[in-house]
Amino acid sequence: MTEVDITISVAKDGFYSAYCSEYPAIFGGGNTPSEAMAELRETLRIIKEDGSDKAAFYPQWLDGEYEFVSHWNVKDLMEYYAGIITPTALGRLSGINPKQVWSYMSGNSKPRRAQIEKMESALHRLGSELSHLSLC
Repeated sequence: MTEVDITISVAKDGFYSAYCSEYPAIFGGGNTPSEAMAELRETLRIIKEDGSDKAAFYPQWLDGEYEFVSHWNVKDLMEYYAGIITPTALGRLSGINPKQVWSYMSGNSKPRRAQIEKMESALHRLGSELSHLSLC
């Protein structure tokens, strides 16, 4: 299965965009990340419907199985999930000082690659734990 890198970002007016890193002409926009991804999927549907002989560009992975890998910057992700993932919680999960996470969230500082990897790993662990639980 091919992994297709999709970057999700938010403009100052709160409008979300999702675009394919390999083919920036494959994009979508909306009021939420889900709307932006739905529009991106619609763009892919149209490209596939036109076919490789008619489309201006045609990614070969479109004919096979593929999955999207979403890329966010820390500030946008933290703002979107602000009511769910707090700097304190992410700090506790990742081992990063919550004040530092707050600084990343507010845009006052940009995290180093090592810090990004710690936060990403913590969020993946949490997601994995949540996807394997059952409430009783």
